[in-house]
Amino acid sequence: MPRAYTIATAGLALGIPVKWLDNTLSHHQIRGIHQEHQGVARRLTIEGLLTLAIASLLINELGVTLASALELAQGISMSDGIHTSPAGVRIQLDLEALKVRLLEQLANAVEIAPSPKRGRPAKNKTGRLE
Repeated sequence: MPRAYTIATAGLALGIPVKWLDNTLSHHQIRGIHQEHQGVARRLTIEGLLTLAIASLLINELGVTLASALELAQGISMSDGIHTSPAGVRIQLDLEALKVRLLEQLANAVEIAPSPKRGRPAKNKTGRLE
């Protein structure tokens, strides 16, 4: 199984707020993002993170809507970084350079991202708020 990352790590690596990322993943299906049911943490693979990185570029650089950016990003990531619209508009990205940059950002983010807490929270036996 390929390595998977948490939402917090992905947010740091992509420079995207975790809340925005979580909302995006709640409303859109993205190849490479594994989500099961409530209570199970999402697993983001390099493939999914690359799609999100491309979508982020399209949103920030071209002002494309989120839904359109995700659709374009999935196509671009599957076609060696090139998308040509039916009208002849061509978008080309250096996918290899973007992937290298993403892997570097992920390596840094893994070091500083908070680890998700597991299990039930400890019971407060004193009755005081701490």
